[in-house]
Amino acid sequence: MTRTTTPRGSDVAAALATVAGAAAAGAFAYGTFVERNRFTVRRENLAILPAGSRPLTILHLSDIHMAPWQTEKQEWIRGLAVLEPDLIVNTGDNLGHIDAYDAIEYALEPFRDVPGVFVHGSNDYVAPKFKSPFTYFTGPSQAHSVPQELDNERLTAYFEGLSWLGLNNTARALELKGSRLEFFGVNDAHRGWARLERIPGALDDLRENVGWQDEDGPEAVSIALTHAPYQRVLNSFTTNGADLIFAGHTHGGQVCVPGYGALVTNCDIPRKQVAGLSLWNHAFKSAWLEVSAGLGTSIYAPFRFACRPEAVLVTLTAEKIG
Repeated sequence: MTRTTTPRGSDVAAALATVAGAAAAGAFAYGTFVERNRFTVRRENLAILPAGSRPLTILHLSDIHMAPWQTEKQEWIRGLAVLEPDLIVNTGDNLGHIDAYDAIEYALEPFRDVPGVFVHGSNDYVAPKFKSPFTYFTGPSQAHSVPQELDNERLTAYFEGLSWLGLNNTARALELKGSRLEFFGVNDAHRGWARLERIPGALDDLRENVGWQDEDGPEAVSIALTHAPYQRVLNSFTTNGADLIFAGHTHGGQVCVPGYGALVTNCDIPRKQVAGLSLWNHAFKSAWLEVSAGLGTSIYAPFRFACRPEAVLVTLTAEKIG
């Protein structure tokens, strides 16, 4: 007679625990050694230019978090020059190490003399510190210790040498390929450095003194930048007439669950808008919102899952007549 045995509950539980542990280890290895280096270009198209305008391509770079040994990332960023963007938008957190200045300058050098605009994130001012990744589940991260300052003056001077315009709590203007573009932005809202009260005055000064104010021509398109897409910032930008808002900071959640999305946002933006192109509505006005998932991570949390590092190429085209 053949005797069959039924696995005991403890045996089943042990087997399931082993499988779950192996899956977790595999996911961790994949996120650490594979996905965080699977750089990609996301492409978006927006018809917001006045009718008859020539297309403009904008390369959005954010959250590079560069470390000196990240040569693969440096070469990949340099290779983006083949896209021949008309404008660079940089929304901060370029540095990820106290000795990353040469590395970030090397990566961005191919974009010298390509017009650009930028705002800073906190990791353009202070070096990252170790903190448990589980703290992000309790809300936006906080600074608890004395930070190690970075050479922000060197970074800013380099950006300006590339022909990029700083937009930290101010407004500037450019004319590109016949399109009139007005820009405004704020410093890092995550650290409380955004001065939203300055934006209306900065825009008034810009519009009163810009070279095209007394000339016939197309309406200006208004583009706003922030590192961290807090709702108070997005609401202010929309109220002040932004047509398009660029942001970073969220890393797209960095760890996502397929079919569910990001687990955290590290700010108060709705989870469904943690990355990608969406529409932001406030007080009967709307603005397009482009949030980059970023190209890097903290060197203390070098892990991504279901959230590839990205640069974004946004092509602005003319609105359809009628």
